[in-house]
This record gives sequence, structure tokens and C-alpha cells, in this order.
Amino acid sequence: MITKEEITIKVPSEVAEAYRNATEEEREQLELKIAAIMQFQFTTKRRESIARLRNTMDKASFEAQERGLTHEILKSLLNDDE
Repeated sequence: MITKEEITIKVPSEVAEAYRNATEEEREQLELKIAAIMQFQFTTKRRESIARLRNTMDKASFEAQERGLTHEILKSLLNDDE
């Protein structure tokens, strides 16, 4: 079962009035739609951030290899503290 929490958002007065005048069933449907839109928005932003990070890491790796960094050199650099 999904746990629900109440949040407060600001909307234009007309929207607030229409929501207050809606039936319980209409309000529930609106809540589901708003939750789906928000979930999609947050999921999309997270995916985009992950894709940008991967792209940046790939570019850095490619540039390092182009400049002569090998696995052996990287391993040596990472184990330098030992």
C-alpha cells in the first residue's frame, strides 16, 4: 500500500476555488494526476542528471586516455598512499 502525505502548493485562486467545489471523487482524481505529473518530473530530472554525469565521466576518461593515462598508471596513482 502506498503511504500518502499531505503537501501544500500555491495555485491561482480560480484553481483553488474549482478544487474546493469539486466532488470528492474529482478531487481524488486530480490528486492522482498531480502526483503522477510530479513523479514523472522528478524521475525525468534524475535520469537526465545521471545521463549528464555519465557523459562527463566518459569524456574525462576519453581525454585521459588520449593524453596517455593507462590502467596501470591510474592504478599506481590510486595506490600512491600505500
